[in-house]
Amino acid sequence: MRRISNPPNPFESRHRDLLEPAGVAKVMLYTDESREILSRNDSPDLPFRWSINPYRGCFHACAYCYARPTHEYWGFGAGTDFESKLVVKEDAPRLLRQAFERPSWQGEQILFSGNTDCYQPLEASHGLTRACLEICAEYRNPVVIITKGALVLRDLDVLLRLQREAWVLVYFSIPFSLDEAARKMEPQAPSIAKRFAAMKALSDSGIPTGISIAPVIPGLNEEDIPDLLKRAQRAGACTATYSLLRLSGSVESVFVDRIAEAFPERMGKITNRLREVRGGPLTESRFFKRREGQGLYWKLIEELFELAKRKAGFSEGGLSPVPQTFRRPGCEQPALF
Repeated sequence: MRRISNPPNPFESRHRDLLEPAGVAKVMLYTDESREILSRNDSPDLPFRWSINPYRGCFHACAYCYARPTHEYWGFGAGTDFESKLVVKEDAPRLLRQAFERPSWQGEQILFSGNTDCYQPLEASHGLTRACLEICAEYRNPVVIITKGALVLRDLDVLLRLQREAWVLVYFSIPFSLDEAARKMEPQAPSIAKRFAAMKALSDSGIPTGISIAPVIPGLNEEDIPDLLKRAQRAGACTATYSLLRLSGSVESVFVDRIAEAFPERMGKITNRLREVRGGPLTESRFFKRREGQGLYWKLIEELFELAKRKAGFSEGGLSPVPQTFRRPGCEQPALF
């Protein structure tokens, strides 16, 4: 693990100056006593309303992760704290079943990993994601998963049941085509080859998959887009998406520090390109503006993605509508004789 380094927490009034080098970050686990597990999204520019996050913080340590500032709400830092002080929601399966039993829940698509990766290494020992997926399968509730984790293959049996009785789609987040760059920006995530291998294994088993090239970091990884789309199509992906880097709150400090350390020779190019596609600042927080850029350079990136997507052989049509499959166990229509 790296030395402890966190941007100042805007919710904390205390400030400390270290008189000696910061200590090494060690992984620490905390339990969460949430009373709800379904998070409602009211942002009008996101394509989902409900999400599940069995864990807070993420061991993958992606420098660009937009979820980093949420760790500050709990008194932690958005830097090394986010990737080393991890919170486990042990009651997640019970809370999900409780939510599904409420009369107000009529069945809607649920996104796993709306905030942090549901298949980060913690899942191997805690199994909360699998337990929640099993409940979704039991109630036939549609599911979308976004992950960098190859551990998703462990749950192929549950995913097949969801595909058979409800609806499921698994997106793999792969923003870099080479491990050399990926290791610098997402140091503890599985290798690129493992992610594509997991995508192919799921696709070959009949599970719909997609690639999420997110974030696109102008000046760093936009040239990877054609290769990523080609490899995704070969691995059986049926859809592809992308979005521009967002540096909300403390993410900007974490990201800029990591870029300066990992790519010092490209620091100026990356920040200048970001300012170009953002119209001056490094980031944008307004709805419908934050996930895409502006100007000529961003237009070139959009055209690059669309051209590469067509060349890779992706279908022009969108995904089929999510079916209404939800039902509570024991409430099936009785058979007629």
